[in-house]
Amino acid sequence: MSKQKRGKKHRTPQQRVSRPSLPRPRQAAPALPGSLDHVARMLEHAKPDQLVELVLPFLWVAISDGRAPANICVDACLTLRNAYGQLGVRAELLPVTVAIRKKDGAGTLYGSLTPTWTGTEWNGHCALVLPDSERFVDPTIEQFDEVRKIGMGPMVGKVTLSTHEDGSIVEPGAQVLMQRGDLTLTYTVAGPEALASIVEHPEAIAHADRHRRTGVNTASLTLAALRGEDVRERALQAPHPRLHALLQAVGDAPYEADEAQDVRFRLPDQSGQEQWLRLDEIPLPLETPAAWPH
Repeated sequence: MSKQKRGKKHRTPQQRVSRPSLPRPRQAAPALPGSLDHVARMLEHAKPDQLVELVLPFLWVAISDGRAPANICVDACLTLRNAYGQLGVRAELLPVTVAIRKKDGAGTLYGSLTPTWTGTEWNGHCALVLPDSERFVDPTIEQFDEVRKIGMGPMVGKVTLSTHEDGSIVEPGAQVLMQRGDLTLTYTVAGPEALASIVEHPEAIAHADRHRRTGVNTASLTLAALRGEDVRERALQAPHPRLHALLQAVGDAPYEADEAQDVRFRLPDQSGQEQWLRLDEIPLPLETPAAWPH
C-alpha cells in the first residue's frame, strides 16, 4: 500500500568528478558530487534543442549543494523558472503528485493533489513544464531515497501538452509516466488551486527576489558553459533568440562571482564603459525577446 510523505533534501552519494569543459567562476559555490560530470556529458552530446533544457536543472543541483531551502521543490522550480526565462525559455510551475513504484508493484506516493502549508513547509510536490518544447522537468526527484540511489540526477522528459479553458497547460488529473532504472514514476497533475497555493502564498511572495537572483546566477553559469569552444555552435542553433543575443553580447568576456555570489561578466555598459555586469544588466539589441516571466 502506498503512503504519503513530505520530501526532504539529500546529497547524492556519488564521487566528485572534475571536467575541464565546464567553466567555473572564481569564488564559485561547491558542487554536489557527480553533478558536474552529468553537465559535462550533456554539453558534449546534447542536440541544439536540448542544451538549455537539460543543462539548467543539473547545473542548479551542482551549485545549490548544502544551501537549498527547506521547501526544496518549490524553491528549485521558482528559481529555475527564472533561470530558463533569462535564456529565453518559457517555464511554468506544475504541482503534481508522484507515485514511485518498484517492479513488484510496491511503492510510495509523494505530494498531494490538494497541497497545504504548515508554517514554511509545503506538503506537495512541484515540477516544471516547458510549453514550447513540451518538456517536463523535475529538478528535485532525487530528494526521494529510492530514486537517489540510482544516481541519474533530475528528471527531464517529453510530454504532450494542450492549453485548457481554465488556463492550465496540462489537464488536471492527467498522468505523466517516466522510467528511472527499475522504477516507474507516475506523476499526476494537480489543479489550479494547487498552483495558487504556491504562487499566492506569502512565503513564495516574500522570497521572489531571491528566486530571481539565484535564477539569474544559474543562467549566467549556464551561458558561460554554452559559449565553450565545443558547444557554442550548437547553442547558436537552439531555437531561443534571446540565448543567441546573450551569446553574441558576452563573447569570451571574463566573468567571476563577487562576494555576494552574484555572477558578473566584464562588458561595456550602455555608455560603453566596461563594468562587471550581471546577466540581466547586459545591453542587448532592442529586438531581443524579454526574459520570462514578463
